[in-house]
Parts: sequence; C-alpha cells; structure tokens
Amino acid sequence: MKPDKLIYMANQIATFFESRPHEEGVIGVADHISDFWEPRMRLQLFDILAAGGAGLKPLVVEAAPKIRKPVMVE
Repeated sequence: MKPDKLIYMANQIATFFESRPHEEGVIGVADHISDFWEPRMRLQLFDILAAGGAGLKPLVVEAAPKIRKPVMVE
C-alpha cells in the first residue's frame, strides 16, 4: 500500500478517537489498528514511524507503542 494511503487511514482513525478522553483515544487507535489492520500494513506503519512519522497525527504516534507488532513467519 502506498504510504500516503496508510497515513490517511491512520489519521482517519485518530480523528474518530480525538473526541474521546485522551487515554481512551490512544488505546482506541492502538486497538483498532491492532485488530483490523493486516500484519503488512502494521509493519509499514512502523516503518513510517521509524522514519519520523511525517504526516501522522500525534494520537497515532502516541498510540504506536501500544499497537501489536506482527510476527512474520517465513
């Protein structure tokens, strides 16, 4: 998936959870991405974050440590 599309999707999730109390929003973003994004998408998100997270809303960046890291078996 193109990075811009992934950033857009992550930011849409963050926008939804911004209306919640802050910690609930952080957990909501992390849980949603962990539960509904396939492992390759999550790996791509972690790559974007490792490169500085340009374009991501602060709520996504703050939720990142709580997002399940996929275990890739080859």
